[in-house]
Amino acid sequence: MKAIIIEDERDLAELLAFNLEKEGWQTVIALDGRSGLEKVTSELPDLVILDLMLPEMGGIEVCRLLRRQEKTAAIPIIMVTAKGEEIDRVVGFEMGADDYLVKPFSTRELLLRIKAILRRSSAPPQQEKILVRGVLAIDPDRHRVTVRGEEVTLTSTEFKLLQTLAERTGRMQGRELLLRDVWGYNSSADTRTVDTHITRLRGKLGEAGEMIRTVRGFGYKMEIE
Repeated sequence: MKAIIIEDERDLAELLAFNLEKEGWQTVIALDGRSGLEKVTSELPDLVILDLMLPEMGGIEVCRLLRRQEKTAAIPIIMVTAKGEEIDRVVGFEMGADDYLVKPFSTRELLLRIKAILRRSSAPPQQEKILVRGVLAIDPDRHRVTVRGEEVTLTSTEFKLLQTLAERTGRMQGRELLLRDVWGYNSSADTRTVDTHITRLRGKLGEAGEMIRTVRGFGYKMEIE
């Protein structure tokens, strides 16, 4: 497994690399956004750890460009930053980040978040047929989503969220429940994470996104008219 760490604080980047290597990872460090983008595009790692405030090119722009390229669109991205305001988290998620950690954070917390993301992206194939919901088709074995036959590129988190809603069509899903079942969190402190991912998922799905309904004051459910 390879991780690319895009972080301009060399000491922190090397500390993250050291701890990941202890867990069996290969690591590559980039100290600015532009070189980080180039490394991810050329090396196609299994994970990107991305700082928000970077020289040459900011983390938001790096994330946006990675999500626009087909070959990098599904690579898990964890943003790490000293900026902890809610708007920064929202923008990060809207650009396609899978998770977000505010400095200072513990190495243990980072490793737990990484394990949760990898569980979502490398879950074993399920012995079930393609899920068809209106114009939407979800193939769990191939990790593939189509709308009217046109493939839609989703991150591992977006795929897991959509699959969970589709499997529970017609049943209300609270934000805390989705955080537990999709993200693996046992806390309700990050419920805005669910909202921003739902918004992004709806945008990617186009007309099929209208099946994901908001249940005011509770959460979400998928409904087929």
